[in-house]
Amino acid sequence: GTALGAAMEGYARLGFESKSHMSHVYWGPEFENDEIEAEIVRSGLPYRRSEDICRDVARLLVDQKIVGWFQGRMEIGPRALGARSILADPRSPEMKDRVNIVKSRELWRPLAPSILEERVGDWFENAYPSPFMNLNLFFKAGVKEKVPSVVHADGSARVQTVSRHTNPLYHRLISEFEKLTGVPIVLNTSFNTRGEPIVCTPAEGLRTFKVTGMDYLAIGDFIVERGG
Repeated sequence: GTALGAAMEGYARLGFESKSHMSHVYWGPEFENDEIEAEIVRSGLPYRRSEDICRDVARLLVDQKIVGWFQGRMEIGPRALGARSILADPRSPEMKDRVNIVKSRELWRPLAPSILEERVGDWFENAYPSPFMNLNLFFKAGVKEKVPSVVHADGSARVQTVSRHTNPLYHRLISEFEKLTGVPIVLNTSFNTRGEPIVCTPAEGLRTFKVTGMDYLAIGDFIVERGG
């Protein structure tokens, strides 16, 4: 992100006008199911193929499970935006502490909401698209109590809006969660542990899953469970 920004700044200083618009940052590598399954087999962890990964993961979240979400091309930059994420149910008051413990982070550290782009105006004041999780918005009155695990102390949140055009799979997952709960938001944090970068490859995802307290890993078309 810094390198791209510096290049665009230099381009502008040279007098050129940039007409490009960056709608997403899913420019990293992605992996086919056969590559993913081979890594799962090597890991020795139990797994199954899902016929509908979004529906199955939405049900796991409703059941208060913490799920690693490894799907499609990796996002670049400092934020997990629904390609290499750890997901949970934001309605649970205990979930913030549980997820921070999974990541070996301080318990006071806030966690972010991913919300369907078309629903952001229903939940936040002065709503504006925030696809890169770089805007802090205040919840509207009467709704923040529904998602206590993603609300900052001042009633705000660092929001990611999710578009069906730029990340259709993640959008469908949140839509499935909304069908079950009435809430178009999931708790989203980066798929890593303290001091480690966000995972990139299936091997990294499986290794991080093994050493944390996540309950499940949704990777490609597969759902991996904890061994033992």
